[in-house]
Amino acid sequence: MASANTLELTDATFDQEVLKSPLPVLVDFWAEWCGPCRQLTPIVEEIARELDGKLKVAKMDVQEHTEVASQHQIAAIPTLMIFKGGQMVERITGLQPKRSLMDIIQRHL
Repeated sequence: MASANTLELTDATFDQEVLKSPLPVLVDFWAEWCGPCRQLTPIVEEIARELDGKLKVAKMDVQEHTEVASQHQIAAIPTLMIFKGGQMVERITGLQPKRSLMDIIQRHL
């Protein structure tokens, strides 16, 4: 369920799009059946629009793509992770207000 500003990730594209990205990457691990995930989607899309060119924003459906979710020990969704230079630098679990997310993201730009 990616939008114009967000990228839909798969297990096969994760390394290339996230770990090898020259930009920091915000990954939203979600699932269609998850209510808080659906509430977070418009916030993530706003962040993607506002930080276009500074931050890559991607979504990964943990129901469809289990390998990467398992590698990163995603036990609860929504979980957001920020990757920079191929490393995970921040992990945020649960529904968060946009202001909190922006404060955390700004530290990694």
